[in-house]
Amino acid sequence: MSPNLVLVVVIGILVAAGVYLLLERSLSRVLIGIVLIGNGVNLTFLVAGGAAGGAPIVGSTPTRDMSDPLPQAMVLTAIVITLGMTAFGMALAYRSWQLHHHDEVQDDVEDRRIARLAAFDEPIFADLDTDDTPSDLDRDAAEARDETPAVAQEDAR
Repeated sequence: MSPNLVLVVVIGILVAAGVYLLLERSLSRVLIGIVLIGNGVNLTFLVAGGAAGGAPIVGSTPTRDMSDPLPQAMVLTAIVITLGMTAFGMALAYRSWQLHHHDEVQDDVEDRRIARLAAFDEPIFADLDTDDTPSDLDRDAAEARDETPAVAQEDAR
């Protein structure tokens, strides 16, 4: 059995358009992209499930003519998951609209700072733990805080 070429092209268009919309900055476009990708994946499950057949009930349909119920169950589960993700995304977009009067995702200030430092090839923080000066173990021990009681220090001597 070979899949229908028209369905394969439709799957490709749905997933490609969904990925394109998913990369946009507007939350409403991201939501439409999630829905398109979800529909493309659902159609992929159904195409991969094989040809339609009889009901998968033992005794009413011969074994060789039965359809596989697993792809249909997976598509129903995927529909529920896509619906939940869409509802959550709509709540985020609505809240963004209430706060900022637009649904566009802004750049993160910290990401911009790190990108700017990476462009200049500078370290993000000063590394104080690694000094290039040689250390003396006795001097380092004297500088370190010793939080043990004084009695325990005298007993150790």
